[in-house]
Amino acid sequence: MNPDFKPRLYQEIILQTAAKRNTMVVLPTGLGKTAIAAMLISHRFSNYPNSKAVFLAPTKPLAQQHEKTLKKLLPDFAESVTLFTGSVKPEKRQELWDANRIIISTPQGMENDVISRKIKLGEVSLLIFDEAHRATGEYAYVFLAKKYAEVSKHERILALTASPGSDEEKITEVCNNLKIEEIEFRDKDSADVKDYVQVMNMRYVKVILTEEMKRVKVFLERCYDSKLSDATKLSYLQGDSSNYNKTTLLKIVGGLQGKIASGEKDYEILKTISLLAEALKIQHALELLETQDVGSVIKYLEGLKKQARTSKVKAVKNLVQDLNFRSALIVAKKLEEENINHPKLDKLKEIVYEETVDDKNKKIIIFTQYRDTASKIKQVLESINITSEIFVGQAKKKDTGLSQKQQKEIIERFERNKFTCLIATSVGEEGLDIPEVDLVIFYEPIPSAIRTVQRRGRTGRQKEGKVITLITKDSRDEGYRWSAYHKEKRMYRVLKKIKGRMQPAKKETKTLDELYEAKEESDIVVKVDYREKGSQVLRELLEQNVNIDLTNLQVGDYLLSKDVVIEFKTIRDFVDSILDGRLLNQARELKQYSKPLIVIEGTDDMYSQRRIHPNAIRGMIAALTISLKIPVFQTKNARDTAGLIRVIAKREQDPNNKDFQMHSAKPMSDSEIQEYIISAIPGVGARLAPLLLKHFGSIKNIINATEKELKEVELIGPIKAKRIKELIDKKYEE
Repeated sequence: MNPDFKPRLYQEIILQTAAKRNTMVVLPTGLGKTAIAAMLISHRFSNYPNSKAVFLAPTKPLAQQHEKTLKKLLPDFAESVTLFTGSVKPEKRQELWDANRIIISTPQGMENDVISRKIKLGEVSLLIFDEAHRATGEYAYVFLAKKYAEVSKHERILALTASPGSDEEKITEVCNNLKIEEIEFRDKDSADVKDYVQVMNMRYVKVILTEEMKRVKVFLERCYDSKLSDATKLSYLQGDSSNYNKTTLLKIVGGLQGKIASGEKDYEILKTISLLAEALKIQHALELLETQDVGSVIKYLEGLKKQARTSKVKAVKNLVQDLNFRSALIVAKKLEEENINHPKLDKLKEIVYEETVDDKNKKIIIFTQYRDTASKIKQVLESINITSEIFVGQAKKKDTGLSQKQQKEIIERFERNKFTCLIATSVGEEGLDIPEVDLVIFYEPIPSAIRTVQRRGRTGRQKEGKVITLITKDSRDEGYRWSAYHKEKRMYRVLKKIKGRMQPAKKETKTLDELYEAKEESDIVVKVDYREKGSQVLRELLEQNVNIDLTNLQVGDYLLSKDVVIEFKTIRDFVDSILDGRLLNQARELKQYSKPLIVIEGTDDMYSQRRIHPNAIRGMIAALTISLKIPVFQTKNARDTAGLIRVIAKREQDPNNKDFQMHSAKPMSDSEIQEYIISAIPGVGARLAPLLLKHFGSIKNIINATEKELKEVELIGPIKAKRIKELIDKKYEE
């Protein structure tokens, strides 16, 4: 370690645990989680001198920050620290892996390298997961932890987070996914850390909606209540509308859609779903009004009106015709014309002015949920000559955004005091090296404990911090504030409970090593399009001992041989591709291969996915199988799909199958190229190509041969000879 680094007592205590078991470390932001990781790297390298350490971080900027920190803390290994990014070619990453000992990477890039078997996780003696709370569902952390546990000779995992969540089930899932055996957690009041925790002044500032805004709210609430009242008459809702919130309504809709999937399609169910869809849209409008600004409400309601003009969805069309909906929009527009802002904006302007009037070098971060609100905040700050920059994520759909390079430039300018306020959406919560600030302002409270802790952690690291949260009185803001508070309190109770029942995992290293060696012997290769790299099917193929070659396929998703290509779709995607016209084009492209297949995965009812007549789906399946002669398979899940792919690939790639020939991108010899060209003629294939070339001596002679001469070749009858000649002589038409 760097001689200038002096570990704190709690860091040494945590290190002792992490050295012995796979450990999750939960520490408030600014208490040196990365330093603990560096200490453990040094310890593992002293025990396993020829091993490697991998440090995973969810974003490139955060990975770059860790690279900088580790080089400083571990000067003896500084030359062996390397950063893997998406911009580095896979071949180059393989070289960097071989040449270095500490590899810092984003999980997606590392996942691709493991899938392609370009790196060997068995060489790693320490795998570190930063922002470990992300290890749920199909996130790459889950896959990497599983593969590492299977192949590592000297397994050790370190998971780092400031907040793993408050739900026992969620934290347990993260621990199970990352093979965690022990938890080390501290809060700001823990005896061994409280001396290092800076004072955090937290203040909640309440505002009251203006009378004009309350009028808009009344119209929206009437609209909302009327939708729930109508739904209640259809028997699927009961009680007062105040008993229902966004979460409960979504659950009800999910349950009703389940009934439809199981065959129940009566009018009452369909009408209830439509009414609840309208109610949910009004719920969102109410949230924008209470927590954001009038402009956000107008933009959203106008968007629904525009959508209604082109959409076939009855819920949208019915909603914009509602008298209360139209009244709310008219009143809201009048407020905008009169420049009446949400009282939060006026209070925000007042707070920022007071904080900066005597100190122009103060750094402030203002967090908000919405990009539109961020733009409005910037306008308000400009009115009092406060310099600011909007900090948002990368572009999505039709929205504008910032590239990672632009994000980095803004952060650097903020660090150099080029402006006072950074106005950030959720992208500023984690994964970026944002410097410490003097004040964090929550434009609205959020109900997530993880995100609240992440936002708050931007201040109070090296000196006293300050957090101000704006709350609209008698609104969902108040509920969200207390929700986050109780979730954070519950988090430590849950951690203590889970920690108390943890047991060291029993390891069978020899058996796992033998399993790994057996997997290395597989000779089945499936070429997979890059766009499928996040697919669960791909991970299941690895589990079933299939070698993956990630590549750019012009046609299809999985290439199993020179003849067999698979277009993969979920049930929903299959129906969507019928509606948007993609499917037939994709099917025609598949015909470039002699044995194309379409695989549809899922167990849902295909005929209830979208508003499409069942005969349209049946007609498409008939067109694919009868007209285009493309077999259509249906599988239950990712494992079933992978099993089907493996069986077909094994059969196609069986060396005893004389029809098999897995062409590489660059055949090894001229004769192979000649065979490849002739084998592409329909009806010829790999088996007949050598016979034709041997008989005629060259490609030119085959092309110039008459139908009679073609029939002289063994295994080529009159029908095949006629077809070959027709194709060769046929005039090309675009």
